[in-house]
Amino acid sequence: MSSPGPAAPQTAATSGDRDLPPFPEGWYFVASRESILRERLIEKTWLGEEIVAWCDDEGRVCVADSLCPHLGSALGPGVGGKVCKGRLVCPFHGFEFDATGQCVATPNAPAPRAAKLRVYETREVLGLVFAWFGSGGRPPPWHLPDDPPTGPEWGPLGFRTLRFRGHPQETAENSVDLGHLRYVHGYDNVNPVGSLTVDGAYLQSCFDFKRVRRILGVKDQVYDVSAVTHLHGLGYSFVEIHEKTVDMRARLWVLPTPIDGTLIDLVLASQLHEIRRPRRFISGLGFLPGKLRRRLMNQILLSQQKRDVLQDVVVWERKRYRTPPRLCEADGPIGAYRRYCRQFYPGPEG
Repeated sequence: MSSPGPAAPQTAATSGDRDLPPFPEGWYFVASRESILRERLIEKTWLGEEIVAWCDDEGRVCVADSLCPHLGSALGPGVGGKVCKGRLVCPFHGFEFDATGQCVATPNAPAPRAAKLRVYETREVLGLVFAWFGSGGRPPPWHLPDDPPTGPEWGPLGFRTLRFRGHPQETAENSVDLGHLRYVHGYDNVNPVGSLTVDGAYLQSCFDFKRVRRILGVKDQVYDVSAVTHLHGLGYSFVEIHEKTVDMRARLWVLPTPIDGTLIDLVLASQLHEIRRPRRFISGLGFLPGKLRRRLMNQILLSQQKRDVLQDVVVWERKRYRTPPRLCEADGPIGAYRRYCRQFYPGPEG
């Protein structure tokens, strides 16, 4: 698919010493393939743009501006836009567009060759559909990773979505801000493992921690967790989780997508590996059949992650971006993370 044209002007978010542009370059979540197939046509505000997403009869996903090049009608289902035989049909004059954005038919005349939607380059990871947002229409200089290994031992993805005032750079900073894990979330023994890895748009951070949770309102249970976080830009965070006391392995995607320069949608998607013999019978739900155990534990994981995010939201919605930050020795790689972020603001802001 072709890359988008010039981006809309960016209105800066509130900051302390300098405005932090609200729309960093990167790959940002649009929707799951499952939801696109179910709803047939999705419309949303995405990085200051009104977009639509649909899937043609051959399974190709198209993400495009919700603006008909004919006479400017919106194309979403809210005004009557629809998908018919894999083509997006304008509700105003019935112009039909294929998955490349090209107008291929009209009701009363040959399709004008110049009538073409502005489409966004897309990538898909395990059924999660992302589109590229480039400054000034710049094509992507880097891409998302391939699907992680999968198979019947991995359960289906579960989802939670939260909307709040925030910025993807601030939310992604959690991957290196180990200090807040104790003070905001109550983690214990938080320790980095190895050094921060940065390679272009890729950043990896590894850490261990312990967490205490009360089981059945009676007994405190200590959980021992290792986490490996993979950032590919500021819109895609993939976390590999291993909880050692139960021997639970999980995957978590943290996907912040700016909406309008103030609000973001943060999607949590998680997937759990089969636990055949939990090391702890009660907390590992060993009394349940395997598939039900995996599904319920994935829901528990998502609920816990949602609680953690809501604790962060209290801070994110009221904090100001400081540059340069007055860091101490215990802040570890926050300075390196912020240098990593500069590449996503091409031009004078970077």
